[in-house]
Amino acid sequence: MELRQLHYFVKVAKKEHVTQAAEELHVAQSAVSRQIHQLEEELGVKLFVQKGRNLQLTPVGQLFLKRAEVILADLERAVIEIHEFLDPEKGEIRLGFPHSLGISLIPQVVASFRKLHPNVKFRFKQGMYPSLIRDMIKGEIDLAFISPFPNEHEFVCGEVLLTEELYAILPPGHRLSSEQSIALKELEHETFVLFSEGYSLRPIVWDACQEAGFTPKIGFEGEETDTIRGLVAAGMGVSLLPEMALHYTGPLQATKVRVTEPQVTRTIGLIRRSNEKLPLVAKVFHGFLLRYFNNTKE
Repeated sequence: MELRQLHYFVKVAKKEHVTQAAEELHVAQSAVSRQIHQLEEELGVKLFVQKGRNLQLTPVGQLFLKRAEVILADLERAVIEIHEFLDPEKGEIRLGFPHSLGISLIPQVVASFRKLHPNVKFRFKQGMYPSLIRDMIKGEIDLAFISPFPNEHEFVCGEVLLTEELYAILPPGHRLSSEQSIALKELEHETFVLFSEGYSLRPIVWDACQEAGFTPKIGFEGEETDTIRGLVAAGMGVSLLPEMALHYTGPLQATKVRVTEPQVTRTIGLIRRSNEKLPLVAKVFHGFLLRYFNNTKE
């Protein structure tokens, strides 16, 4: 069994298509098919079955995929650790974060860190709360910003970095847009623009509305803060967004108003695997982040 076969197998399993896998691997389709066939011959099992134009993992293929991913992740970690041992300043940090933090927070902290460590590389992975937890447990990322912070978890640990306020955002000219602050109850009869299921901001807004005594009427759903903000600015409804998602200077602007009853917040934390030591370069970045956010609180 060759390492190349494992790489090809995992890529085909993820793409469910040999041609697409070959394109991402920058090799011929025939080479991928041949390696998969040889791997199946050596194992004595079928790893894939044809389903329409795609390939689907067999039950034994699903089992093998889990093991193959662990092997490749461990190998990648070993290579990174060797490079860090030779020169920690040239290591790579695998960082996960939710989409809402990619607008300003992540660029700011990474730029500040690279002023001190200009040769350190980053590999970014955006995702929703469940996928960030899953990628952390599987060893695909070293550190992850996450919201809300998981207070108790069997496999991950970390620290709360900050608590951020959510603001009501209203269309231009809205009846409440000139107010300094509002009670959330005042939006009871409005149409809401919310994040889709699976995004952590959705239950925060939903629960806040419930606390205020009503169930929000959802008119539109989106998967990006830019989409939510844009739909509100276009008059499609109202929403609640964290302050750092409101740094936008385009022509179509939503109005930001503070919510005081109840005050709506989210926690943002930094997590890592609880049963492993951080790679040296990630440990340096971890310490930098704790100092960075501690200073912003002062």
